Amino acid sequence: MLIIAGSLRVDPAAREGYLADCATVITQARATPGCLDFLLAADPLEPDRIHVYERWESPERLAAFRGSGPDDVQTAAILDADVRRYLIAGVEAP
Repeated sequence: MLIIAGSLRVDPAAREGYLADCATVITQARATPGCLDFLLAADPLEPDRIHVYERWESPERLAAFRGSGPDDVQTAAILDADVRRYLIAGVEAP
């Protein structure tokens, strides 16, 4: 299993539109075999920050979904990004 987690920075005035434009991608990801969770969400305190959280069964499933990645308009809107890939060896109940 792997988790993709971190944050993106966008223009605060553009954040709502950016997230609305991502709705189709979120829907597609969640319907993709191997996707366990996929979320982009506005930070409640920082108006330019978007949280990224994805959970996938395997790197291969993620790669099959990713294809070419975000489109040019989405990429241009990202001012900064701090997103990491975490490989998970085991999962336990809290």
